[in-house]
Amino acid sequence: MAFEGLSEKLSGAFKRLKSKGKLNESDVKEAMREVRLALLEADVNYKVVKDFVSKVSERSVGAEVLQSLTPAQQVIKIVNEELSSLMGSENSRINFPSKPPCVIMMCGLQGSGKTTHTAKLAKYFIAQGRRPLLVACDVYRPAAITQLQVVGERVGAKVFEMGNIDPVKIAKEAVKHAKDHGNDIVILDTAGRLHIDEQLMGELKRIKSEVEPNEILLVVDSMTGQDAVNVATSFNETLGIDGVVLTKLDGDTRGGAALSVLAVTGKPIKFSGIGEKMEDLEPFHPERMASRILGMGDVLTLIEKAQTQVDEKEAKQLAQKLKENSFDLNDLLDQMKQIQKMGPLKQIMSMFPGMGKQLENVDIDDRQLLRIEAMITSMTPKERAKPSIINPGRKRRIATGSGMKVEDVNRLLKQFEQMQKMMKQFSGKNKKGKRKMMMPPGMPF
Repeated sequence: MAFEGLSEKLSGAFKRLKSKGKLNESDVKEAMREVRLALLEADVNYKVVKDFVSKVSERSVGAEVLQSLTPAQQVIKIVNEELSSLMGSENSRINFPSKPPCVIMMCGLQGSGKTTHTAKLAKYFIAQGRRPLLVACDVYRPAAITQLQVVGERVGAKVFEMGNIDPVKIAKEAVKHAKDHGNDIVILDTAGRLHIDEQLMGELKRIKSEVEPNEILLVVDSMTGQDAVNVATSFNETLGIDGVVLTKLDGDTRGGAALSVLAVTGKPIKFSGIGEKMEDLEPFHPERMASRILGMGDVLTLIEKAQTQVDEKEAKQLAQKLKENSFDLNDLLDQMKQIQKMGPLKQIMSMFPGMGKQLENVDIDDRQLLRIEAMITSMTPKERAKPSIINPGRKRRIATGSGMKVEDVNRLLKQFEQMQKMMKQFSGKNKKGKRKMMMPPGMPF
C-alpha cells in the first residue's frame, strides 16, 4: 500500500503526543524530530523536509495549541494542513482551451508507463463524454505504435499513426485530423529514452513549438522516489511542463516523489496511477492524499469510485430488495462484482477513516471473492434464490463444481444466513412503528 511505512511512523509519533494531557514545547520538538526522520526515510527532499518541519513546529507551539483541551489533535490537524499544502492544497485540473481540440503532450523516460497512462487518460476523458484521439509519436521503440493501438482499442479510443516518419509531422497532422473529425482532445504519446538526452529534449521542444500543446504532462514512476523528482526538474527546466502524472501509487511507495514534486519543481501532480487496470487513474487530490498518509481515510474518493461503478437503477432495485428482505445469493454475487471493479479490497478498506492502522498486519486475500463467486455460480438458479433448499447432497455437488470443500460451502451459507438476519433486523420497524435505517450487506469472509 502507498505510504504504508510513512503512515506507520507518523502514527507512532502522534500516538505519544496523544498520551499526554498537556503539551509543552519539548513534547512538540520531540514529535517533530520523529516526523522529520519519517519524512527523510520516505525519501522526501531534504530542503522540503526542513521547511515543512519548521512551519509545523512554528504553528504547533502557539498558545492556541498548547492551551487547548486536545493539543495532540490540534498538532495532527496542523500536520494534515501542511501536508496538503505541500502537495498543492487542491486538485489541479487540465486547462481546456475555449476552442477545441485540447492538445495534451505526454512525455517521460522509458519504463515510466507513459503509453499505458496515455490510454488511461483517454479512458478517463471518455467517461466524461469527450472524444480523445491518441497519437503515436514514438517511432523509435519497437512495437510502441502497436502497443498504443492495443491499449487504445481496450479503452475505446481512436489511434492516429503515420508509421516511422518525423514525430513533429505526425503531431501536426494529428491535430488537423482531430479538427476535421470532431475529436475534442488530442493526446500525444511521445518517445521516451532510458535517460534524459539532448536528442530527446530537442525533439520534444520541436513538437511543442509546432503544435503548441495546452498541457505538457510528465509521467514519472513514484517508486523511484527522489529520482522521479530529479527527472521532473530536468524536464521542467528544459521543456516547461504543466503537471505530473505519478504512477504506481498503489505499490509500496515511500512518498518522496508525491511530497516533493510541487515544492521542488513548482508543478502540481494532476493525476495518479493506482493500479494496472485501464480505469485505475484518478485526479490527484492533495487534501485527500494527506488524509490517507495520516490514516484518516479517504471517503470522498471511495464515494466517487462507487458512483462510477454502481448503476443507479441497480442500486434502487437493491435498496428495494433490502427493504423487502428479499436479498438472495444472486444479489450478493452482483454486489461482489461491483466491489471487484472498485479495486483491491485492502485499498478500498483503507479509505475508511481509522482503518489504515488496523489493516497493517491483516492479510486480505482478494482471491476469496473469486472462491465465493465460484461456489455461487456452481449453484442452480433455484438454489441461489432460495439457499434454504441446499441439502447435503447439493452441498457436495456445489463443492465439487467450484473446486472447494463442503465446509467452505457450509461457511458461505451460514454467513449469508447471518447477513439476512442482520438485514431483517435493520430493515424492520422499531417500537414506535418507524422504519429503522437499513444497513447494506457486508461481505462474507
